[in-house]
Amino acid sequence: MSGSEEMSKALNATTPGFPDIPSTIVRATIVQASTVYNDTPKTIEKAEKFIAEAASDGAQLVVFPEAFIAGYPRGYRFGIGVGVHNEAGRDCFRRYHASAIVVPGPEVDKLAEIARKYKVYLVMGAMEKDGYTLYCTALFFSSEGRFLGKHRKVMPTSLERCIWGFGDGSTIPVYDTPLGKLGAAICWENRMPLYRTSLYGKGIELYCAPTADGSKEWQSSMMHIAIEGGCFVLSACQFCLRKDFPDHADYLFTDWYPDQHQEAIVSQGGSVIISPLGKILAGPNFESEGLITADLDLGDVARAKLYFDVVGHYSRPEIFNLTVNETPKKPVTFVSKSVKAEDDSEPQDK
Repeated sequence: MSGSEEMSKALNATTPGFPDIPSTIVRATIVQASTVYNDTPKTIEKAEKFIAEAASDGAQLVVFPEAFIAGYPRGYRFGIGVGVHNEAGRDCFRRYHASAIVVPGPEVDKLAEIARKYKVYLVMGAMEKDGYTLYCTALFFSSEGRFLGKHRKVMPTSLERCIWGFGDGSTIPVYDTPLGKLGAAICWENRMPLYRTSLYGKGIELYCAPTADGSKEWQSSMMHIAIEGGCFVLSACQFCLRKDFPDHADYLFTDWYPDQHQEAIVSQGGSVIISPLGKILAGPNFESEGLITADLDLGDVARAKLYFDVVGHYSRPEIFNLTVNETPKKPVTFVSKSVKAEDDSEPQDK
């Protein structure tokens, strides 16, 4: 008997007098690790090693942190200040842009193949380049190796707004998968009540929260969302040391500890998995790179929503209503019109 079957049997045994209801158990793993900065191929190689390890432990869903591919530019300033422009900042952006990926593109194909090889659903944080504009993006893949689509961060935070574009309503997906309904909110999008509500409205059950926020306070947000949404929350954050970043005189790190040496922690992780009932199932890990794994009983979604269904019996739609514009917003639209005369012959005198 598999571990999932044993858990299902144990869960049913806790409700005597009721008929057995098969439980859907999903093993989910968060990868807490650092990007290989300025080297996207090696970053993908590193990702595959973690995915292989997770799959060998039975993981069906693997979630990576925000901007894992190309890297979260923590401490980067790109030479930016009000009224300030300089060559060093432009060169820094050029290198960062070079590490980003086109979606779809060869790196997406590689990630799809990795998902197929290890038979996992995969949520990957990446920097996407569309021309010369960058987007902080979550990529979704099926266990059959199909690229399902993407979510572009709709609201970059603080200085992120100077280097990243803004996603629109056309990439706020929730995918109905055999594991459950899967979607994502990136970093401080999770603080946006209306964005969360849009995901709840699509029935999200596996709520992925790739982030760069390794603070203790972040844990409170994740707990709240799990209870509010009646969903599993999987928050993935990078764990990075100062030595993981390229040397650059313009970087401004705020270390979690006062020592400034190469082993100093720059991003302390804190990846965590929380159930719809508000139970911490795995994590948080503030100490190292590694895997955070938990078995998710999808029956907990129904158990949680007995008392509180945020877009159902607790919604009061006659008072409150949210409209989401999912139309793609394009800065340039080309309209081609082929005009053909009905009669190309010379006009005839009558």
